[in-house]
Amino acid sequence: MRALWPSGLLGLFMVFTLVLAACGGGEATPTPGPGIGTVSVIHQWVSGGEPESFRVVVSPWEDLTGGKVDDVGTRDILDVLTIRVAGGNPPDIAVLSTPGTMQEFARDGKLVALDSFLDMDKIRNEYSQAWIDISTVDGKLYGIPSKAANKSTVWYNPKVFDANGLQVPETWNEMIALSDQLVAAGLSPWSIGVESGGTSGWPGTDWIGQLLLSEHGPESYDQWVNHEIPWTDSRVRSAWEKFGQIALTPGYVAGGADFVLSTNFASASYLPFESPPKAAMYFLGSFVQGFIEGQFPDLIIEEDYSFFPFPSVNPQYEGAVTSGADLLVMFNDNEASRSLVEYLTTAEAQEIWVNRGGFTSTNKLVSLESYPDSLAARVAEQLTSAEIVRFDADDIWGGDLQDAFYHGVLNYLADPSRLDSVLEDIEAVAAEQLE
Repeated sequence: MRALWPSGLLGLFMVFTLVLAACGGGEATPTPGPGIGTVSVIHQWVSGGEPESFRVVVSPWEDLTGGKVDDVGTRDILDVLTIRVAGGNPPDIAVLSTPGTMQEFARDGKLVALDSFLDMDKIRNEYSQAWIDISTVDGKLYGIPSKAANKSTVWYNPKVFDANGLQVPETWNEMIALSDQLVAAGLSPWSIGVESGGTSGWPGTDWIGQLLLSEHGPESYDQWVNHEIPWTDSRVRSAWEKFGQIALTPGYVAGGADFVLSTNFASASYLPFESPPKAAMYFLGSFVQGFIEGQFPDLIIEEDYSFFPFPSVNPQYEGAVTSGADLLVMFNDNEASRSLVEYLTTAEAQEIWVNRGGFTSTNKLVSLESYPDSLAARVAEQLTSAEIVRFDADDIWGGDLQDAFYHGVLNYLADPSRLDSVLEDIEAVAAEQLE
C-alpha cells in the first residue's frame, strides 16, 4: 500500500493546509497551535480494520495540532452514551449510526449545533442537501454523515446476462420481464436470504423501504417514517406486495420461500457467482461486495460480478437511494473538538480511509479515483450524486417497531395471505412507540 501522507516538514505543511481549508476561505479561523488537548471519541468501529483505519485518519490532525484523540469502539454505543450523558460525562464526539438517536440527543439539548462553527457554504458545496437534511433537527445541523452505505445496489452475474442476451434493467417492469426471461431459460433470477439470528427478516425490510421510496417518493417515505400514515396505507402495502412479487413468485427465487427464510443473508449472496450459477441477481447493500470477494477471491470485477442501481419504479423518483451512514456528532463545545470535527468533514481526511478500502464517503469532493476499485467508485458516485436519499427506516426507529418489522417480514414470507394482519400488527406497535 502506498504512503498516504509524506513524512517530515512537507507532510506537516500539507496537513496544515488541509485544516485551514476545512475552516473556510479567506477569513479562515486561525489553526490551533500545538498542545490543543485531548478529544474523546466513542464509535461503533470494532472490527474489520475499522478502528485501525480511524486511527490512521486522525493521526495527521494529532501531528498538526499536538492534540490527541482518545477513541473507544463499542457495539453497545447507545447504552454507553445514555449512561454517560445521564451522568454528566459525555464524550466530546460520538459517531452514531441512527438518526433517531441523534435527533433525541439534539432535542434534549445535549448536542452542539455544528453550524455554529462550521463554514456552511463549504458544507453545502461538499455535501448534498439530502445528507444535510438527514442531519438537521429543528433547522440546525447536528451531524455530519461520514462513512456511508449505499443500500440501493442489485448485484448480478454479467456472464449470465451475456449468455442469455439480457440487458441491465432500468425500470421495475423491465426487471420483472427480465426475471420472466430467466425463468423461461431455466435459471432462477433471484437469490434472497433473510436469516440473521435474532435480527432475521431485516434484509426484507431493505426491499420494502427501497420500494416505497422508489414508487411513492420521499414525502410518502417521510410520512411513513414519522408515522403520519399508517402501516395499512395503500402505499405501504404496495411496497410489501412488490417485494412479494419477487420473493414469492414461483420460480423467481432459488429454493422458494423456504430457502429465503432459512438462508443467511450473506450466504444467499453467493448463489449468482457459484459455478454453475444458481441465480442471476441479489439485492442488498454495497457491503455485499465484501461477501462476494471473500467467498470468491478469484472472480474479476465487472466480468464475473457487478451491480446496477435499483431500477426506477416511478420515473418521478428515478435514482432514489436508501442508505445507512455513521453520523459525527459533538457533545462538548471546545476548541479541540471543533478543530477535529472541521478536519473530519473534509474530503482530504475522508480520502485517507477511502484509500484504505471499506469506506464510502458522502463528501462530493472525494475523488472517485481514490477508491480501490471501479465498483467501490460507482457505489460512491451513486450515493453522492443522488438527488433523493433517505436513511434506512428501521435503523431510524430501532426498538420494538424495528423488531416488529423484522418479524412481519418473516410472517409474510411464511404466509402471504396474512399480509393484512401483519400490517395491522406492526401498526399497533408503531402507534405505541411513535405517538
